[in-house]
Amino acid sequence: MTRDSLDGIRADDYHTAGEPFRIVDLGPMGGSTVLDRRSWAMTHLDDHRRFLVHEPRGHAGMYGGMVVPPDDDAGNIGVVFFHKDGFSTACGHGTIALATWAVDTGRIAAPVNGEVPVVIDVPSGRLPTVARLLDGCVASVRFTNVPSYVSATDLKVQTSFGPVTAHVSFGGAFYASVAVDDLNVTATADRVDDLITLDREVRAVLGDHPSCCHPDDDRLSGLYGSILHETLDGDPLHQQNVTVFADGQVDRSPCGSGTSARLALLHHLGMVDVGQAFQNRGVAGGEFTGRVVATTGDTVTTTIEGSAYRHATSTFHLDLHDPLGSGFLFR
Repeated sequence: MTRDSLDGIRADDYHTAGEPFRIVDLGPMGGSTVLDRRSWAMTHLDDHRRFLVHEPRGHAGMYGGMVVPPDDDAGNIGVVFFHKDGFSTACGHGTIALATWAVDTGRIAAPVNGEVPVVIDVPSGRLPTVARLLDGCVASVRFTNVPSYVSATDLKVQTSFGPVTAHVSFGGAFYASVAVDDLNVTATADRVDDLITLDREVRAVLGDHPSCCHPDDDRLSGLYGSILHETLDGDPLHQQNVTVFADGQVDRSPCGSGTSARLALLHHLGMVDVGQAFQNRGVAGGEFTGRVVATTGDTVTTTIEGSAYRHATSTFHLDLHDPLGSGFLFR
């Protein structure tokens, strides 16, 4: 890490349903695809990740994306996602924020009112995205996710909250879904510490489970997080969740890729039909609207819609005399 490589990094900060997304362009990366560039960034840009995520410039809940070229000329933009513990393969809330940023900054020409397509390449694949504009502002973004599927059901895990049943599904990353309706815990902000404990206990058992192995590319393998969910008002198509990933990091949004994973499971269980709206609420109160729009064999194609808002533009500096260097984390 050198002062020249870190000093003067410009970032645009957005939030999607309360979940932060810090957008930076760090220049060329090695590799011919976004997934390749993610692998390159893991080796060459981890200092930059820590610099942008850790305190005092960030915090334990920070998330972000490094803008890169798309995989080919059919894409508009690519992104390498990062968080406090590393680089992820998928990020729905980040995709929504990045499409909003692309329109806000003029990278994508858009009408004052109406819809404009934005094709975003992420490590897990290509995401056709549509930004809806109202009076010149992006009102919402809807993206079509990579094929989602269920890889395991009815996995029993003993936890300090009692025995739970976990289902594993893929929505760009692998998630374990655990209903907390019958546990002595709720999917709410006041129980976040308990939910982090529950996630760690679930992932201690299922982290290397065979159901978390991607069939085509091992770089997409591994249990990314736990979706700890409950039903609202007795309606299975209206739920709230706390998604916990990395080492106890909590998604403030409903989690975009996680919502796709939930939709795959709900469809598998016969609880949602093609075209039906699924309202998924996050711990900060924001909601995503998800739909299964097509099925192919054991996979479903889903769309996720939400809104992102720009709240800061910053230039970060590294003082060589600062003893904290790239920063620190409390959790």
